[in-house]
Amino acid sequence: MNKKENIFTYKTPNEATGFLLYKTHMYWQREIKRSLKPVGLTHTQFVILANTYWLYLQNNQVTQIEIAQHAKMDTMMTSNVIRALEKKEIIKRTEHLTDTRAKMVELTEKGLIIFKKSVKIVEDFDRKFFENLKNSNQFNQELLELMKDK
Repeated sequence: MNKKENIFTYKTPNEATGFLLYKTHMYWQREIKRSLKPVGLTHTQFVILANTYWLYLQNNQVTQIEIAQHAKMDTMMTSNVIRALEKKEIIKRTEHLTDTRAKMVELTEKGLIIFKKSVKIVEDFDRKFFENLKNSNQFNQELLELMKDK
């Protein structure tokens, strides 16, 4: 590699949307991890809890598969995280009433207390992190557009 030749189509890395998304995501992920540390949750655990609770509001019976699909997470990883949350007594799993292959998932009382604290932490963090966006609703719509049909 003796000859210095720019093989990128961009003049600078900050013109590459994917690279900017990567850097922003890494910064956001690091800070959200730090923010959740006091309640003893990882961000992935928080996402599982949030999806569990959100789905619970829509339908009393929430399954692991529904959580994974709603969060767009791998089913095995979802199962492993739920198992870890169950060991911490934050979530409990029970047999589904009609489908013997499915597990129903719900927050325990301890889990609900931790979840309420973590929601405040995450929502406060997100408000501060995204406060400089000119139009956060438009930003959210554009993110949804990127995920359309995915």
